[in-house]
Amino acid sequence: MSAPLSPRLRRIRLLAFTLGAAGFFIAFFHRVAPGAIAADLRGAYELSATTLGFVAALYFYPYALLQLPSGVLADSVGPRRLFTGGMVVAGMGSLLFAFAPGAGWLLAGRGLVGVGVAVVFVSVLKLIANWFRDNEFGTWVGVLQLIGNTGAVLAAWPLAWVVQHVAWSGVFAVIGVASILLAVALWFGVQDAPPGAATVGGGRAGWTEGLAVVSRNPQTWLAFAMHFGILGSYMTFAGLWAVPYLTDGQGLSRSDATLHVTVMIIGFALVAPVIGTASDRSGLRRPFIRGISLVYLACWIPLVMGWKLPMWGSLALFAFVGLSIGNSVLCWAVAKEVNPPALAGTATSLVNTGGFLGAALLQPAVGWILDRSADVPQVEAYGRAAGLLAAVALAGVVAAFLLRETHCRNVHRQDRDR
Repeated sequence: MSAPLSPRLRRIRLLAFTLGAAGFFIAFFHRVAPGAIAADLRGAYELSATTLGFVAALYFYPYALLQLPSGVLADSVGPRRLFTGGMVVAGMGSLLFAFAPGAGWLLAGRGLVGVGVAVVFVSVLKLIANWFRDNEFGTWVGVLQLIGNTGAVLAAWPLAWVVQHVAWSGVFAVIGVASILLAVALWFGVQDAPPGAATVGGGRAGWTEGLAVVSRNPQTWLAFAMHFGILGSYMTFAGLWAVPYLTDGQGLSRSDATLHVTVMIIGFALVAPVIGTASDRSGLRRPFIRGISLVYLACWIPLVMGWKLPMWGSLALFAFVGLSIGNSVLCWAVAKEVNPPALAGTATSLVNTGGFLGAALLQPAVGWILDRSADVPQVEAYGRAAGLLAAVALAGVVAAFLLRETHCRNVHRQDRDR
């Protein structure tokens, strides 16, 4: 989208982004919430650490599996239809999770939530790609991350405080109803793109060709690997294991532990739009991606070593983890910029799969390590688990260093026009 918009279309664009961001807010809440209620779930359903890991990860399994189909559908049938259906399914899953009579139903509800919210991010990215210019993409994805992470913030310390006074099931019931109401608003309030804009990648019949184009691009897979290693390790930690790491491994109270997660998520939320805007204005992607990835990797050293830091030092460390994950907004931008513009949904969804596949595999893997480390001190057991996450993060940093500089422009379009 490069032509100026009328005031009416600008209002429609803002409404589409606002409703999309609201869906992303809900998706982030679900992503992080199990960490705050981990003790409640284990007590209510008598879950082992491995089983708890699978409950949390069942959000990520369908999320990862459906990223690519979501991108293809966003390019073919449009984000409005896809987004609306996803929020209905997510709402039903949240209600089932809230009122699950047993562990099996709990897993089913969590899985349905994962299915529903799997389409959210790709749908919003497609809306941003359709309604905003190339050199605005990083900025608006950063704002989207800020709003989404606000949902994650509420799912950390505030949720831990709320469930001391009301049942956690009531919280998820309210979120379920809100998701369904949002679906209604999306259906009646969103347009896929400005009138006359080219928004699809070949239509329903041409999706396989579009997927082949994106899959043949080595840069797509480097971005995938970066997301798998960096975002996957972060979501595994923030979404479930950070609170147990701090309570069981470091001896903190649940309130203090969820405060650490809140600080970490706030760091991510605040820095994402800053990084996106700074990258867009400088016309550079790679220096931000490389430098910030190294900071993220360094943050794992004290976590692996199990250092018992003073409260201010521990909070500062978690803040830096959140701040250093903010470069993930540029990974989606690069994915869009190294592939044909009409395949923005397919490209960003394939790359996005990496992070969620990482979390889906790593959350139960951490639980497995902890269950088999019962004969060692808790601090050592959690250090072993953190070592796994640090190794995966290192692989993501290596991939980040190999990404191409796009100068915030679609290089596929530029190469074609030469």
